[in-house]
Amino acid sequence: MDVATKSALLKKNPTYFLWVGVFFLILTLVVGLLYYATQKIDYVWRWYRIPQYFVFYDDVEIRAEIEGTVKRITRENGDAEVTVADVEEEESYNVPGGELRVSEGDFIFPGDVLGSFGKWRVGILLQGLWLTLKVSFIAILFGIAIGLFAGLARISKNPALKWSAISYIELIRGSPLLVQIFIWYFVLGTLINTLLRQQGIPLIPPLWFGVAALATFTGAYVAEMVRAGIQSISRGQTEASRSLGMTYVQSMVHVILPQALRRIIPPLAGQFISLIKDSSLLGIIAIRELTKATREVVTTSLQPFELWFVCALLYLVLTFSLSMLLQYVERRTLYQ
Repeated sequence: MDVATKSALLKKNPTYFLWVGVFFLILTLVVGLLYYATQKIDYVWRWYRIPQYFVFYDDVEIRAEIEGTVKRITRENGDAEVTVADVEEEESYNVPGGELRVSEGDFIFPGDVLGSFGKWRVGILLQGLWLTLKVSFIAILFGIAIGLFAGLARISKNPALKWSAISYIELIRGSPLLVQIFIWYFVLGTLINTLLRQQGIPLIPPLWFGVAALATFTGAYVAEMVRAGIQSISRGQTEASRSLGMTYVQSMVHVILPQALRRIIPPLAGQFISLIKDSSLLGIIAIRELTKATREVVTTSLQPFELWFVCALLYLVLTFSLSMLLQYVERRTLYQ
């Protein structure tokens, strides 16, 4: 913004900076009142302990699995290899860094520490953040596919497709997501895994039932957006494309859907942002996403204020990033 533009803005709205100051004053008061309240309940802020829940340096111990005597210790390139032998067998253990706690000839029991080394590990909050991203991304992809198919079926003249789509949309939109997660995990999950167990097939982890619940829930709302987007296109577009010799499918793919998708990007952005926040409900079926990870850390560390603020900030980063990405896609599609 150049000087002339700033001057014009000030002349047009001289109270602009006054209200900017009021905003920051309100923000300062809110933060100050929160801090004052924590002091009244004798709460001690420990922000310095937060980084360890993202990454931390762990001391990894190498333990023996058999009983026997340390037969030999071989060192190479700073690492050590410990060989433990008994009457019938022997096993070798590699100790990176060579920090040993045994010597040749020592008698070892199962579980005894042979050596240790330091290693950077991913903290529980970062694990939960990654799982939230993974679940949300997969659910968004399946939700788009389900919603696109259901939306097209919703406006189909085939009564079987149309009534099936209406039943699916109304059933999903008319029941809480929490109830649907319970049904997918405790009812459908139990039935499916029981049948798989009887056939000797590996069981499906709870993660995928959570993804299924989120995808079907999102798909119902996406279907209504697709239906509204298609019906917002002038009927003349369809008639013109059909007059050029296109089939119904060709007209829908090449003419109607590209225009409809441009119009439904803003509501899709809101739905996908809601999906990321709704993924926090998956903690009730033992999926350690970001909210459940935060709850576990709060239980062990007794730092609710710092951790829940960090949790909220991480969700804000995810949703804001997705919002900016979809706004970029919307701008690109408008100029094409």
